[in-house]
Amino acid sequence: MNRDFNKWLNTMKDSIADWKYYTNFEGVYEKVDKIKISLNIINSLIGSKNIKDDFLYLLKEYPEILKVIPILIAKRVDEIVKIKDFEDEYYFDFKMKNYTNEEYAIFMEKTGLFDLLSNHLIASVYDYVTGVEVGMDTNARKNRTGQIMENIVQKYFEDCGFKLNESLFKEMRNHEIEKEFNLDLSNVTNNGETVKRFDFVAKKNNKIYLIEVNFYSGGGSKLNETARSYKMIATETKEIDNVEFIWITDGIGWKTAKNNLKETFEIMEHIYNLNDLKNGVLNKLNNNL
Repeated sequence: MNRDFNKWLNTMKDSIADWKYYTNFEGVYEKVDKIKISLNIINSLIGSKNIKDDFLYLLKEYPEILKVIPILIAKRVDEIVKIKDFEDEYYFDFKMKNYTNEEYAIFMEKTGLFDLLSNHLIASVYDYVTGVEVGMDTNARKNRTGQIMENIVQKYFEDCGFKLNESLFKEMRNHEIEKEFNLDLSNVTNNGETVKRFDFVAKKNNKIYLIEVNFYSGGGSKLNETARSYKMIATETKEIDNVEFIWITDGIGWKTAKNNLKETFEIMEHIYNLNDLKNGVLNKLNNNL
């Protein structure tokens, strides 16, 4: 199948964002609800005239509130908060207490949390943390893009007759594929030295398709690395009987890395974007298997 690379590149989409791409409010509410008791205890510090003493009392009586302090500065509880104060260095652990209560009070004071609470700069700790979680949720957009792309691709495969966990499998590592389909993927894994996970594996008759899926809305060095890597996998799988490699990718980010993508496009038989899927390329492929 002869295709014009530039025409193909011009069909790349600028976005695949769905309604919940920008903020997953359900996830935000779930996270905040899990810590609401501790947040409500800390809420009693709002407007305190003796906030340090009140905080030390709460920490002594309700030590569990320590675990929710990181979210007040937009950090996760499993992250060590590192502070460098001139010659002094601190590594505050809020999951496994490693400083005295007095030192945690210093943390609250120096980071501005005491001021935030005592001077009525917020009306509700619960509402404040909800806002913080909304902001932090934006960091998950990159992962959501990948998940949305995989969902779209899965739907196209299912629409042309593949069934999940019967003829279409998600997130399989090389050793799982070898065991399930009695294959030798040593060409792809440097004789088993590396572990490779494929987003999908499709099976039709005696043919196994190893499938990678991604979407890039922005540029970066990762795109060139990805194109080179998948070019190599496509070449390596040609040496394996009844195994082929499919790469489904999209996103206008590729316009910043089109030279490397073009090299891969010219040697890969099965490189597609969402426009190809929309135009039925998987149906044509399925019929030829």
